[in-house]
Formats: sequence, C-alpha cells, structure tokens
Amino acid sequence: MADAPALADVLAEARALLALQRQIAGPVRYLGGDPAVETRDAEPSASLAAPVVRAAAVSAAEPDAPETVDADDSPDTDVPDLFGAPPDPRQDATLSPYDRIEALIPEDSPLRDMTSLDEIRQWLAQTELVPIDRDRISPVLGTGDPHADLMIVGEAPGADEDRTGEPFVGRAGQLLNKILEAVLFKREDVYITNILKSRPPNNRDPLPEEVEAHIPILYKQIALVRPKMILAVGKSAGNGLLGRTSSLASLRGKFNDFYGLPLMVTYHPAALLRNPQWKRPTWEDVKLLRTRYDQLVSEG
Repeated sequence: MADAPALADVLAEARALLALQRQIAGPVRYLGGDPAVETRDAEPSASLAAPVVRAAAVSAAEPDAPETVDADDSPDTDVPDLFGAPPDPRQDATLSPYDRIEALIPEDSPLRDMTSLDEIRQWLAQTELVPIDRDRISPVLGTGDPHADLMIVGEAPGADEDRTGEPFVGRAGQLLNKILEAVLFKREDVYITNILKSRPPNNRDPLPEEVEAHIPILYKQIALVRPKMILAVGKSAGNGLLGRTSSLASLRGKFNDFYGLPLMVTYHPAALLRNPQWKRPTWEDVKLLRTRYDQLVSEG
C-alpha cells in the first residue's frame, strides 16, 4: 500500500506534466470535476478510483461551470509544428491544387504578385533569367483558352516557335493538332505552353538551371488558368513537372499526381515524326486522357 509521501510525489509530477501541456498546447478544456474536490480529504490508502467517484457526485450536486475554450476558434493553418517549422502549403492537402502549385514559386519572385497572363507576357519580354533569354527572337509564353480545362505542356520552343512567339506551330504542332482532333479537342479550346519560354541553341535538351529559372512561370500559368488536368508531351516535360529522372515508359500510360491534379505523360509529337511506331501507344494515352477529362468535366 502506497504511503502518503509517495502519493504526494505522484500528484506533484502530474501537476507538472499538466502545466507543461498547457504551455505547449495553450488553453485546454477540463472535462472532469474540480481537481481540488478530487484530491481533498483523499486517504493514502484509498484506491485511485475513489476520488473520481466523489468528484462525480459533487459535480452532479453543483451547477455546471462554463467550459474553458480557446479565444480563437479559427483553423490553425499558420501555426508552426512542434519543431517550430511553419506549415508547407505544397504538402497541405486541404488547399486547392492551384494554391499548392503557386506555393512552389520562390517567395522573392515578382510572379507572386502577377494576376494575369498578359502581365506575365510583358514581364517575360523584358526579363533575362538565363543566357538563352538573351539569344531568343521571341519569348514563347503560351496560347489557347486562358480558362481551359486541359493544359498541354512541352519542353521548349523550336525555331518556328522562336520566330512566331507561339508554341507548337511547326510540323510537330500540326501533328499535335491532329492528335487533339482525334479525341475531340480543338486547339483553341486547350491551353498550350512549354516549360522553357526561350529556345535552347540547336534545339538541345533543356539544362537544369534553365528549367529551374523558367518553371516558376509555368507554375504561375497553371495557377491562373486553373486546368482540371495536364498533358505533358515528352520525357523532359514530364520529368520537369514531376521532379523525376524517369524513363518515358515508366511515366506514360497512367495518371501521375501533380499536387492534386491528374497529369498524363506521352510522346512528344516531334518524336512521333521520327518514330511512327510510337503513334499507337500515344493514341492509347490520349484516349485514356479523354475518358478522364469527360469524367472530371461532368463532376464539375
């Protein structure tokens, strides 16, 4: 049987733990009776259940005391975690995909405050982010419906695009139009863009530093257009968006999650011009895309 000093030590430790809890969590609701009543006249030899029974009886005899509640009942969306780190909106599933994607833009980027595609276009024409921006003829932002439900993303402009300032206007663009028409899309009803907004020399693959400099522009385009789904054409576009270094075979034929948006990856039209045997798997990909698109649109 526990002696009085030992029980007193246990109660002291319990009070210390409750005080620490209040420091960490702030005001808390006490759902029991008066702690003073529970411990008053407690006998060293009494069982731990006895004070609880007495407290319940006293509580029933006295009028209910008002509950202690937090002064601010708003959601703790900006409260640091237990380690003091602020919440990461990119990983917050309670936010919309567009808010999560926009959070990928560096905090010091002027893109954060832009509210239209025209504003981005004007800024892009006057801005040099990487050396390829200095050598371009025209920046290539995007074309199509600024409120499209489907966004198509390639890797970079080619010579024709650099000359006209519009993405996918050469032979690859003509084939893209036919692919879209085959699954009942019109070019003017989708939004078409690239990760890079300037043409790399000799149409080489984008460099990592070029992707890093230009992809925040794409994030802002997604946040403004608010598509229901994205089709990435080419391995570079798919890996650039998903932050991977995967093969095209492992990316295509399924929907990848892009911060809550379904993202399909398939062959680039330019690759199909060189390798006609890849047209069949591309056809399978875009049929799957159309089916999912119809489902999303019907759901609103």
